[in-house]
Amino acid sequence: MAKLTDGPESVGPDSALPHVVIVGGGFGGISAAKALRSVPVRITLIDRSNHHLFQPLLYQVATADLAPGQIASPIRQILRRQKNATVMMMEVIGVDPAERKVFANYLDHKNLAIPYDYLILATGAQQSYFGKEEWRKFAPGLKTLSDATAIRDRVLKAFEAAEMEEQTDRHPALMTFIFVGGGPTGVEMSGAIAELAHNTLGPEFRRIDPHRARVILIEAGPRILSAFSEELATRVRERLQRIGVEVIVGKKVEQIDQSGVIVGGERIYSHTVIWTAGVQPSPAGKWLGAATDRIGRVKVSPDLSVPGHPEVFVVGDTAFLEQDGRPLPGLAQVAMQGGRYAAAVIASRLRGRELGHGFHYRDKGNLAVVGRGFAILESAWMKLSGYSAWLVWALIHIHYLALFNNRLLVFAQWAWSYLTRQKGSRLIMRDGDIDLSEPDEEAK
Repeated sequence: MAKLTDGPESVGPDSALPHVVIVGGGFGGISAAKALRSVPVRITLIDRSNHHLFQPLLYQVATADLAPGQIASPIRQILRRQKNATVMMMEVIGVDPAERKVFANYLDHKNLAIPYDYLILATGAQQSYFGKEEWRKFAPGLKTLSDATAIRDRVLKAFEAAEMEEQTDRHPALMTFIFVGGGPTGVEMSGAIAELAHNTLGPEFRRIDPHRARVILIEAGPRILSAFSEELATRVRERLQRIGVEVIVGKKVEQIDQSGVIVGGERIYSHTVIWTAGVQPSPAGKWLGAATDRIGRVKVSPDLSVPGHPEVFVVGDTAFLEQDGRPLPGLAQVAMQGGRYAAAVIASRLRGRELGHGFHYRDKGNLAVVGRGFAILESAWMKLSGYSAWLVWALIHIHYLALFNNRLLVFAQWAWSYLTRQKGSRLIMRDGDIDLSEPDEEAK
């Protein structure tokens, strides 16, 4: 059996076969592994968690629409019938492309060295605060299930704290929810929180009126949803305003602290600020010592390989490749298509030939949803908004969930929520109270 350097014995397929190591169990990594199921290789898929997360629906966990288990699937279960794939739950800390080794940590096993013949890095992105790291503790971002459940608890605790608070002058800050960043995540979350406050919680509280909650979406650019046409973005803004979201555009957030935010010179008091403004790629570029763009994405060749290392591929959010004069966007479809393409390149090389064409992303359109029964869809040949776009959004998202049981659960929950306006997972799971301290003197 092949062994990891200084580590436990590897288990899995015949070690004489070429070894493909895939780092990341997201859309790109899972797609690559599945595409290699019939190829004579042994696959090791490494991820620091044991589950594949359907990130487009992560905000629905944060806003109490869905439970964590409805949008996450164990990686081992997804690949259970794929005999050439081994799953390892470890944290990758580096790559030696010269020696063709990946270094990872797991509990008391440090710096395990996993040799590879081919490497696919599908390591995704993480939250970026644009150099303002001190804002992180006041304005959590949304990238993991842990982030989502923490935000859900924070939102629900705010209403609970307001219900218990005797000093009514503290209610506005407790019941003000601020989202920094007007991309799809900010739009979808702010719309969902507005519906939670204005449609779901009203009959359940006695001392406060959840209808009086403020939901504020702040975008530094001239408009929200810059990746969509101005026409559709305008429809979304009008929809947000109809369901009770205050939209602020063209003003940068200047400060975030325990008292709220300062935007455009104005202080807005809030105990719940959520960061939805931006992401940055994983440190894969540093691991490889490869050329990167200004935000750290690895500049890959047309076949998604790293220049000088044709056996190393980077796909998804961590890869930089221009198509039609523009960088490929950080979308799930880009990662999925990239993972499948990298697998096809490897399969072709093992047959003794090159694939013959570079990676080309097929844009199937962008979607964003704003609350109950309203979404927008934009593709090269169609623009759609309203209920029909919402149906398309729902069907597509259900289809791409990794496991059949999750599709059934999400479909049932959405149907129930649509008919009753009830959220599906309003449980507070973490101990600890919301910070009710008075604003700093400086903030005042």
